[in-house]
Amino acid sequence: MNETPTYDEKAGLIEADDRALQVRAQYEQIEQRVLGRTWTLPELALGFTNDAAYVGRLVLAAERTWGIDGDVDAELRHKLAECLWWVFVLADRLDVDMPEAYEATMDRIGDGLQRTLEAMPKG
Repeated sequence: MNETPTYDEKAGLIEADDRALQVRAQYEQIEQRVLGRTWTLPELALGFTNDAAYVGRLVLAAERTWGIDGDVDAELRHKLAECLWWVFVLADRLDVDMPEAYEATMDRIGDGLQRTLEAMPKG
């Protein structure tokens, strides 16, 4: 069922990972100048969870059950992209090869879902 991603598909995640780490390096320069150190792993994780939680509020705003100031669609695009950035940053700090982990995880999930679909009566 699962096709092995082509080089171009893998390259997209690799490029995103590289870009995320370039931006993180810029943040580290600022942190070093302001704080005299860079953020710890727990601080990075807290930054991620804060942004991920805000995505929840933005989804509510998109459904018109929570009010926010500004352009909801633009904020959602920004925060979802930022959450992806955090994932790459955290993966780097935890020595996780995110492009490989993503590919392996999607293969495992896709294979499991395919087996489930094949076992279900057609509707």
